[in-house]
Amino acid sequence: MSDPLKFLVVDPLAGVQTFARQLLQSHGFAADNILCCADTDTALAQGLIFKPQFLITDWFPKAPLTGIQLYQRLRDVRPSLQLSLLSFEVTPAHEFEAQSLGAHFLLKKPFTAEQLKAQMARSLEAVTKNSPGRPAQSRDALRTARPATRPVLPAPPVMVPQPVIKPGDRVRFNGALHVAQYVVHRQGETVVQLQGQSGFVPLGKLQRA
Repeated sequence: MSDPLKFLVVDPLAGVQTFARQLLQSHGFAADNILCCADTDTALAQGLIFKPQFLITDWFPKAPLTGIQLYQRLRDVRPSLQLSLLSFEVTPAHEFEAQSLGAHFLLKKPFTAEQLKAQMARSLEAVTKNSPGRPAQSRDALRTARPATRPVLPAPPVMVPQPVIKPGDRVRFNGALHVAQYVVHRQGETVVQLQGQSGFVPLGKLQRA
């Protein structure tokens, strides 16, 4: 029996993360199988453990670890990893690289909720049909897992302000100063791991120092 599909969504905008999660859940995928991160460093640390089958990531062209490099690193633990890309800049060179990597889509920012919804729907249909090693009965189960009546998704603007706290920011927690190491959006909330600390702290319990 094959494992359930796992999705990793990586984007600095919380609105993109939330909307992508809601879209995936509307297709019948469990919340525990959807991980959202705000940056590639966090995504790599979490992704090597999570081992997603599908990566949806911003290009992150100026980050030390770009979205493309993140995809290549995660393929070490999931060689059949599927890829979709988001980017503010889409040139013929970007399109060629995305195509050479077999990306399902390269969507230019800013985009509308409907544009992301349409691209995701096509990608999910392709994945459920063509996932390597996924038995036909498993693909059928994925199709039937979609609710007969899809929930109405909220339609806030996709492009919303960046998270208040980013990796490397100095923060105050329980009266002491710390440095944020990882910022993760998962299961409807944003949590932060502090340098030298184990576990995650809800974003609401931190203050910018």
